[in-house]
Amino acid sequence: MQGKFPDILSRAISVLFYPLFVPTYGMALFLYGFNQQTGIPLLTRYWLVSLIGTFFFTCFVPLSLIVYMLLKKQVKSLDLSDPRERTTPYIYAIGGFAFWAYFTYAVLKAPMCMVWTAIGATGVLIVVAIINRWWKISAHSAGIGGLIGGLASFCLFYSLLPVGLIMGFFVLSLLILYARIQANAHTPEQVVAGYLLGIAGTFIPNLIYIVYA
Repeated sequence: MQGKFPDILSRAISVLFYPLFVPTYGMALFLYGFNQQTGIPLLTRYWLVSLIGTFFFTCFVPLSLIVYMLLKKQVKSLDLSDPRERTTPYIYAIGGFAFWAYFTYAVLKAPMCMVWTAIGATGVLIVVAIINRWWKISAHSAGIGGLIGGLASFCLFYSLLPVGLIMGFFVLSLLILYARIQANAHTPEQVVAGYLLGIAGTFIPNLIYIVYA
């Protein structure tokens, strides 16, 4: 039983932080942080539109295709463990993320830190898709890295230093990286590379915007 516990834990973490779920988590975190920091109450309707729209573009659209391909036996699992199976789902995901970035800007009229985070996340996905043709970089790690880069961007925009929150997400990151290695889905190099790519991809665009805006 003790030997099975790490495997069960790694699977649970991998499912809970499936890359296509992370943008919705990030949007919820952003809305809560914005409300707490600015004191501006957000309408329930705005919360619903933001979360449903984010889930639709970044999760429902690409995940529906993956499920369809799974039913047609064109892929072996929802994890897309075979890198050769990832190209078509990644293309759909990139399209969904691009529409999400436009959605945050044109429909939600969100603060620019959220818009640039969405744009950066789309860029990260493009880079992951390209690298994946030669090397199985971790999408899970890129997802949590992108979330942390977005969180860091929010803190930079609003001059915040929530030490407890930062440490909590750092520990969460380590758990996700461990889970992917424990599941034999990636090598340590692949999870670290994905993690750093995710952080840089969402944080650097925000940093450039702040410097040159």
